[in-house]
Amino acid sequence: MKSWMVGAVALLGLAVSTPGWAQSQPEVSWTVGVASDYVFRGYSQTDEGGQVFGSVDVTAGDFYAGVWASNVDFSDSTDGEIDLYGGYRSEVQGFEVDLGVAAYFYPSQPDNADYDFVELKAAASRAFGPVTLGAAVFWSPNYFGEDDTATYVEANASLAASADWTVSGAVGHQALDVFGDYTTWNLGAAYALTDTVSIDVRYHDTDLEDDTLADSRVVGSLTFQF
Repeated sequence: MKSWMVGAVALLGLAVSTPGWAQSQPEVSWTVGVASDYVFRGYSQTDEGGQVFGSVDVTAGDFYAGVWASNVDFSDSTDGEIDLYGGYRSEVQGFEVDLGVAAYFYPSQPDNADYDFVELKAAASRAFGPVTLGAAVFWSPNYFGEDDTATYVEANASLAASADWTVSGAVGHQALDVFGDYTTWNLGAAYALTDTVSIDVRYHDTDLEDDTLADSRVVGSLTFQF
């Protein structure tokens, strides 16, 4: 395993071994869902095909850790993605702050593909009545594929229109050291069918041209949370 991946796993281990974690009663939640496409920062990860995904999360006090998995299709042998993540969430002067690390693994990737990567995250948000405004920065020392360092900056907002409806959107800029930088955005609405089941319909787009995987698209998803 690459040294930076070892470091990421070590950071995740450190998160769950802190005194705050040990002194709190861990809470476990899990999610499963399906979607018409898997879009990550404006790019289809399933060659514009359907997605099945799931996650397990453990929270103890202000600390969290989890694993998320999905199918992918990169037009090669790669057919799955597994993410490990962890971090610290707290409130500071009215802002919700999230500091974390995530490691992305593609177990079935071709030899020498170099898809695996790790990211550090710093995010903050604040609620103003039914409106929540936020921003986040993600930085990777060895990004997906041929890229090395990469930075993604995002501004996001959500509106709790009612007890069941939430409208949200985001604008982000991905800076890459090999492939060209680009901007992506999304806007959609989620509806809670029950306390555990929700649907989301979302429009995604980028400023990239001549790349069908980054074209504009509408994605629908159904999620079960327990």
